[in-house]
Amino acid sequence: MGLDRYLIASGKVRELYDLGSDGLLLVASDRISAFDVVMPDPIPDKGRVLTGMTLFWLDQTQSIVPNHLRGAWPGELPSEASAPELRGRAMLCERLRMLPIECVVRGYLAGSGWKDYRANGSISGHGLPPGLEEAAPLPEPIFTPATKAEVGGHDVNISHQQARSLIGSEELEAVERASIDLYLHGARQAEQRGIILADTKFEFGYDGDERLLLGDEVMTPDSSRWWPLAGYRTGGSPPSYDKQYVRDYLESLDWDKAPPGPPLPAAVIAGTAQRYREAYEVLTEAGFDEYLERMEVSR
Repeated sequence: MGLDRYLIASGKVRELYDLGSDGLLLVASDRISAFDVVMPDPIPDKGRVLTGMTLFWLDQTQSIVPNHLRGAWPGELPSEASAPELRGRAMLCERLRMLPIECVVRGYLAGSGWKDYRANGSISGHGLPPGLEEAAPLPEPIFTPATKAEVGGHDVNISHQQARSLIGSEELEAVERASIDLYLHGARQAEQRGIILADTKFEFGYDGDERLLLGDEVMTPDSSRWWPLAGYRTGGSPPSYDKQYVRDYLESLDWDKAPPGPPLPAAVIAGTAQRYREAYEVLTEAGFDEYLERMEVSR
C-alpha cells in the first residue's frame, strides 16, 4: 500500500499511520477479535462497515462533543492514502493525547457487566437492584470505565476512584458526562429504528489546544452491543448485530480463549458479515452499497 514506512501501531483490528502534518491515518481491517484474540479468518467488508458507521455517528454527534476526524471521503485524503484497497476503511484524524481508559456506558446487563453483577451485585461501584436477569434494562444508563488492554490482554472494569487516579477528577467528570450524552443520543436513534443499544464504549483525547475530542471508532458493532428489538428477551444473550454471534460460536467450542483463535466456519463468517452490513443499513437508514459507491470502492 506504500504506507508501511508510516506505520506506528497495529492493533487487533486497526492500523495507525503517522502522516506528519497531514495527521494520523486510521485504517480498519476486516480482522475480527473475540475475547481479545484475533481470529484467523477475516469478515468481508467489516472494516468498511466500521468506518462507515463511525463516520455516520461522528457527523451525528458533533454538537455533543467535537471529534478527531479531518477527512475520509474521496478527495479528502492525502496521496499516501489513495490506494483503492483503503477506500471506505480509512479516516484521516487529528493527533490526540489519548486518555488511558475506555469509557463504557451500559444501559442493559450484558457481557462483563453481567459477570460482575452476578459476582457482587454491582458494576464498577454502581450498586444494582437484586434479582436482575441477563440482558435486563438497568434503572438508568451507567458509566463503567475500564482499563485499556495491552495487545493480547483483556480490558478490566475499574471503579470511578481508580479511573480518577488515572486521569483526574475534572477529566473523569467531563468524559462521563460526554459518554452518557453520546449513549443516550445513539440509544434514542436506535430505538426509533427498532434496535436496542445495550452498551458501548468511547475513547477520548486532547488535541494540541487541550480540547477534549472524541476519537477512534464510535458506536460500531465492534464497540457496542446492538440487539434487534423484535428478538429481545431477558434471561440469556439476545440475538445481536454485533460480534456476539462469533462469541456465541466460540463459547460452544472446547477452546481456552488463548491465542491462536480457532478457524471460523463459512456459515459463521457469512452470518457475521450479514449482521454487520444489516447493522449499518438499519442504523443509518442507507444502503451499504451506496456507501461503497460514494467511497468509489470497485467490486
